[in-house]
Amino acid sequence: MLKRIIALILILNVTACAELQQVVNQMPQGGLGNAEIASGLRQALDFGIDKQVSKLTAEDGFFKNELVKILLPEELQKVDKALRDIGLSNLADEGLKILNRAAEDAVKEATPIFVNAVKEITFADAKNILLGADNAATLYLTNKTETALYDKFNPVIKNSFSKVGADQIWENLINKYNSIPFTNNVNPDLTDYVTGEALKGVYTMISVEEKEIRNKVSSRTTDLLRRVFALQD
Repeated sequence: MLKRIIALILILNVTACAELQQVVNQMPQGGLGNAEIASGLRQALDFGIDKQVSKLTAEDGFFKNELVKILLPEELQKVDKALRDIGLSNLADEGLKILNRAAEDAVKEATPIFVNAVKEITFADAKNILLGADNAATLYLTNKTETALYDKFNPVIKNSFSKVGADQIWENLINKYNSIPFTNNVNPDLTDYVTGEALKGVYTMISVEEKEIRNKVSSRTTDLLRRVFALQD
């Protein structure tokens, strides 16, 4: 029944928010109450935060995860290549590692902010998320938490750079690059850059878990998750 409703929405191109909400409100709920549906979405997000975001806080949580590994900003890609071309790969690797270590430190500040956002999910939010794309819950969290997380991450990353001597490492790395003939000097704001990349990494990993729960019945590890996400199948 739900699939027919969704197909009808696509065929008729019903895009007006009011019309869509009317359809959502008339959806069969398979005996689930409003509170249970909202609780199921909260549980899915809590699992994603606990299972995936926590991985990022471990050593190499960013650095050895190709989905979220932080590379040099585009304007500094030439620095990395130039250093490797002249036999300074170890120095280039150390620079990358410092960026990722700072992100790993910062993500430890994320969980309380996410927990508060998840608690605020209403029944209306839950139904719209359930009918949404594979990353609808992740987008909800992004909208609710991005500003707060940036404000938390930025000073932690700045402090992390100082704590591990990143300033000296980057000064050495960039000075080496700037000493190469026919190159232009660069001086990016690495703290802001790494903060943005850390945020992307966090939301990427939550999205991974959301897609798993949506698309794989075996990933719905509780009775509540199985019952709630059966509504979207």
